[in-house]
Amino acid sequence: MPFVIAYPMIDPVLVSVGPFPIRWYALAYIAGLVLGWAYAQYLVRRPALWGGGARPDAACIDDLLVYAALGVILGGRIGYVLFYNLPFFLANPLAILQLWQGGMSFHGGFAGTALAVALLARARGISVLRLYDVVCAVVPIGIFLGRIANFIKPELWGRPTDVAWAMIFPGAGPLPRHPSQLYEATLEGLVLFLVLFVAVRLGALRRPGLVTGIFAVGYGAARVASEFFREPDPQLGFLFGGATMGMLLSLPMIAVGGVFIGHALRTKAALA
Repeated sequence: MPFVIAYPMIDPVLVSVGPFPIRWYALAYIAGLVLGWAYAQYLVRRPALWGGGARPDAACIDDLLVYAALGVILGGRIGYVLFYNLPFFLANPLAILQLWQGGMSFHGGFAGTALAVALLARARGISVLRLYDVVCAVVPIGIFLGRIANFIKPELWGRPTDVAWAMIFPGAGPLPRHPSQLYEATLEGLVLFLVLFVAVRLGALRRPGLVTGIFAVGYGAARVASEFFREPDPQLGFLFGGATMGMLLSLPMIAVGGVFIGHALRTKAALA
């Protein structure tokens, strides 16, 4: 057997309050929303980042926390049900409500959040593109924490491999596997956050839609790359030619992101 790194056995329940367990999985979502809200507040309180353009205010970001939470949870669950395991949930409809069992789609959560943000922008009479830019600048924080929670659970492990850092995951059989959750946490979370952070510092928020486009292209590319190391969902497997559902759902994101970037670059930047 090739050398493997021992999987760090971490209890998926952080602490129990009476009969109610507080799981790392749920904590990752909560922490992602709270830290994202704090960073969004930082962005909208820095007028120099926006040039002379209008921007969402702090009160709008407070509302955004609620809208984004609903969009992520509802969209993420609906996306998983529709794209990843529809036959099972048609046979077991009550299982749709069992969020603590896992099963969330990032692409569904992203679509749900996009819809929720559009509704908030319309209600507040502000630019939906500028609000999208704020959301996309902070989303990698939640992605990073969510992928770490996937690793702790553990779920969404990688394909069998003989690399030196392979791990044997509980419930994944005897073969050493890529810790693909950590790859995704790095690429989709940390690296993408740093790319967007630099873009914001260089004036990307002065061109509405540019941060959104960079995020969509960056996430889509990172997800496609990660899918080459991640084990496909067992109920789906490989779709055709080695493609996975995660790859297919990421391609439209890359295309739409390219459209956003093109539109933003053709728009005159707001001046300080």
